[in-house]
Amino acid sequence: MLTKRIIPCLDVDAGRVVKGVKFFDHVDAGDPVEQALFYDQCGADELVFYDITASHEGRQIMVDVVRRVADSVFMPITVGGGIRTLDDATKLIQAGAEKVSLNSAAVKDPDLISRIARKFGRCATVLGLDANRVKKPDGREFWEVFVNGGRVGTGREVVAWAKEAESRGAGEIVLNVMNSDGTLEGYDIEMTRAVSEAVHIPVVASGGAGKPEHLLKVLTDGKADAALAASIFHFRTWSVPQVKDYLAKHGVHVRLTPELQHAG
Repeated sequence: MLTKRIIPCLDVDAGRVVKGVKFFDHVDAGDPVEQALFYDQCGADELVFYDITASHEGRQIMVDVVRRVADSVFMPITVGGGIRTLDDATKLIQAGAEKVSLNSAAVKDPDLISRIARKFGRCATVLGLDANRVKKPDGREFWEVFVNGGRVGTGREVVAWAKEAESRGAGEIVLNVMNSDGTLEGYDIEMTRAVSEAVHIPVVASGGAGKPEHLLKVLTDGKADAALAASIFHFRTWSVPQVKDYLAKHGVHVRLTPELQHAG
């Protein structure tokens, strides 16, 4: 049985961890190295870093932050935001990232996915897919791919883009549904399940976690391979061990944290 992963997400802006609602209204949530150390010690399976304004502001990738974090923790790190070229990805891998996550640049140049996958392998190549439920003029709902930190719609359909990214070499998809992001009201189960069923690579659900029940639902009903969360962990509403304990008690196979192993 495959182990389901629990992944805290650190959105970084100007060197600080922030958390917003539906990609905006951000509040400070601490120092990235301190937060990374905390999650490493409490048993998170991986850590995702997003430089949330790099693409929008045209800034360079946050290599120094990644290097400081990688030197401090043992868990795998995925980094996204501002990656525009193979050279950008190479710098992040060399700084200690295990995976790089592409979003805006991949939409503009889909072959970038293939170039990175050829050099570093599928396992290191992640599609960060920012999705939004939008209404067309005729009233129909459309699942649209967004870029530039959720600021710009692309006209691309979510499931079709996920399938194309897989065909180009992506080894994982982080699906962040903007309508749910930061709301604490639960993941978008319907969209997560649709993407999970459409591809043959792991799908990480993101956006909306407010309590352990939400992670349970997206990992089971939503068929996600992993659940990413931010608000509930950053502000200590729930801890990683508490969430994993809840999941394990409800039949989800997770990697137990040291304290849960000891308790068992």
